[in-house]
Amino acid sequence: MTGEMDGQQIQDAVREKYARVAESAEGLFQYATGREGARALGYEEQTIAKAPPELMTSFCGVGNPLSLGHLRKGEVVLDVGCGAGFDLYVASRILGEHGLALGVDLTPEMVSVAKQNLEHAGVRNAEVRQATCEALPHESATVDVVISNGVFNLFPNKPRSFAEVFRVLKPGGRLQFADIVLDEDLPREIVGSLEAWSN
Repeated sequence: MTGEMDGQQIQDAVREKYARVAESAEGLFQYATGREGARALGYEEQTIAKAPPELMTSFCGVGNPLSLGHLRKGEVVLDVGCGAGFDLYVASRILGEHGLALGVDLTPEMVSVAKQNLEHAGVRNAEVRQATCEALPHESATVDVVISNGVFNLFPNKPRSFAEVFRVLKPGGRLQFADIVLDEDLPREIVGSLEAWSN
């Protein structure tokens, strides 16, 4: 239990919020989203400019996990909470035809949008599945790099989420993630708010 809520209630609230984000992130967050947000987070201008508009509409990242280390051609990368697919798109271009960009997202609407966006962008080395980071649908020790952008804060069972990440990583694999963290405790009424969990 988290406050008076259980993990399923929190996941349902997150799923509901991100079903709306799948249509457009504009106005749903207290920070810049879309192309403006990607620029503010340090993504390369050339990459942003080449990305199809629909790929950027739902982008709501909180950082740039790809800036935390270099991806190499031929690697397998898993994006946990891939959203509409922008980080997958960027990773797929780096990995090349022999690499594989895998994505999972909790929200069926986001999975559908990501698949459409990546297909429209001509990406052939990516796969997207619906799943939670607390139960990844991948075999153990099959992924070179796990990336994530603003996702772990949305799941109540962080130890389980990170255990799953390390389960799927190959020995010597890397985790590159950007997220929101607190530097002080929140008031009880906020901790117990479903809206706060999904924002």
